[in-house]
Amino acid sequence: MGQPIRVMGICGTYDLESANGRILEIILDQCRDLGADVSIWDNGAYPLPLVGAPGSWDDENVKKFQAMATESDAFILSSPEYHGTMSGVMKNNLDWLYSKHTSGKIFGLISTLGGQSSNNTLNHMRIAARWIHGWVAPEQVAVPHIKEALGEEGGINDESIRDRISALSSSVVENSRKLRR
Repeated sequence: MGQPIRVMGICGTYDLESANGRILEIILDQCRDLGADVSIWDNGAYPLPLVGAPGSWDDENVKKFQAMATESDAFILSSPEYHGTMSGVMKNNLDWLYSKHTSGKIFGLISTLGGQSSNNTLNHMRIAARWIHGWVAPEQVAVPHIKEALGEEGGINDESIRDRISALSSSVVENSRKLRR
């Protein structure tokens, strides 16, 4: 089977302990259970400057982020939805990725919402991933009412959401194996 697939998680918040970070952790655990090596970019520990800010092109965190992306076979993007779109943190992460880091690699998409379900964030992340030549998995997950969706132990209360997350993790790992160069 060769080397394991490498899946990079990118969280749309600075805090991996957030509800959005917990959802990302759940899906990456499933990817690991399917035989993938996983990593998470920690925006809190290694914040990325805004693209174009003074000194941003030589920033060490940017170099580490881009190197991690280049070494990855797939990506899981998990962003809260703010004002009808992905978070600024997620957008800034995506702004630092170019086709030389992501071309021909699978992207899995998750959005978390405080209220009712919406596909806006998923649609916007899909457009950005395609723009950098990524292959977006057709399975996607929007988690509405995120605070109620997670149980006290950190698990997902809703079986249909658990099933969709399982389908997404399987799709990312299986399709990455097919597309690996």
